[in-house]
Amino acid sequence: MSDGRRERKKAQTRTRIREAALDLFASQGYRETTIAQIAARADVATRTVTLHFPAKDDLLFADDPFTAESLATRLRARKAESTLDAVRDWMHATMRELDERDHASGVDPAHIWRRRALRAALLMADDDLRGRARAGYHDLEVLIAEGIGEDLGLAPDALVPRLAAVTVVTGLREIYVTREGRARPAAGELSELVDEVLAFARAGLSRNRSTPTG
Repeated sequence: MSDGRRERKKAQTRTRIREAALDLFASQGYRETTIAQIAARADVATRTVTLHFPAKDDLLFADDPFTAESLATRLRARKAESTLDAVRDWMHATMRELDERDHASGVDPAHIWRRRALRAALLMADDDLRGRARAGYHDLEVLIAEGIGEDLGLAPDALVPRLAAVTVVTGLREIYVTREGRARPAAGELSELVDEVLAFARAGLSRNRSTPTG
């Protein structure tokens, strides 16, 4: 088997396992679902599941494209851009890459969107999963706060950078969570939602810059 074919088969197996897991998590609960049940639903060996996803929660967290590492790389590359402009570009670029990957997969984009919304809902419904998700969100918040603090000449842990960063990350997360079960929006609509979140954060920053502190 060629390397390309082997990688395609591996990706297909990984997708099948994740799809089976989401179905079971949704129908009977995350905690109630076992790795053995996921393996049976995906028609693979239990060992195959754990090779791809060593821990059960990896089924929900692996392969997230909106990583702190990718955002940090984008923020380091900025020059004259503001932090929020760089975050906007990072979000749009990542969504374009997701669209391209989704298109190449041949799977109905609406189905992919529903699965992402289901994942978001599952994370928010379980205390442990929510805690792990928030740890990841915190990493994003720290990076954005550091950048905004640099933009404003403030410490990254000052109130204004932290508030703006929390606003951005929470707003972007809510785009997925609040659209659970709805049809996938058009790419342009998603972009508008992202821009709406960032505009809200910009408004807060503008107000704080113009408000006397003494």
